[in-house]
Amino acid sequence: MFAAVLSLIKLLFMRPITTVLFFIITLAVSTGPVNAQCKVFAERICKVELGSYVHDGNYHAAILSEGQEAELYKTFHGGQDYRLAICGDDNLPDIEFRVMDTDRNLLYTNRDDDYNITWDISVESTEQLLISVKVPAGEGNSQGGPESGCVAIMFGFREEE
Repeated sequence: MFAAVLSLIKLLFMRPITTVLFFIITLAVSTGPVNAQCKVFAERICKVELGSYVHDGNYHAAILSEGQEAELYKTFHGGQDYRLAICGDDNLPDIEFRVMDTDRNLLYTNRDDDYNITWDISVESTEQLLISVKVPAGEGNSQGGPESGCVAIMFGFREEE
């Protein structure tokens, strides 16, 4: 057990801080009612944004606060069309997301697209991409602290006809 924990710690410290942050946030909400709340949010609100694309069956959702970022890696298979949908609770500012290759070259940012919550992508060859989501710093809540809420990242693919 100790060896597994030690390996996990080494893995965490070899990753960028935002990846570590996403892992910690995901781990913190992976059990209990908060995770269930975000899964329901992802199912009811964000999944609809996939439209005619088939949901891949995974729910990537976590509680984030204003000013926080999270990242995840996703493998996209060559010759396939995909739709990404990134949604946040209504109390949060517009969620910014970026798609980058593994060298962190920017492929897309919704900041240049009026904070659109979906993006369609076709890849020619199988590749792993990095999706980074950020809740911009906003005005905060009535108690003076940052707003927080569920943020979901959903993936869909187009079925071949």
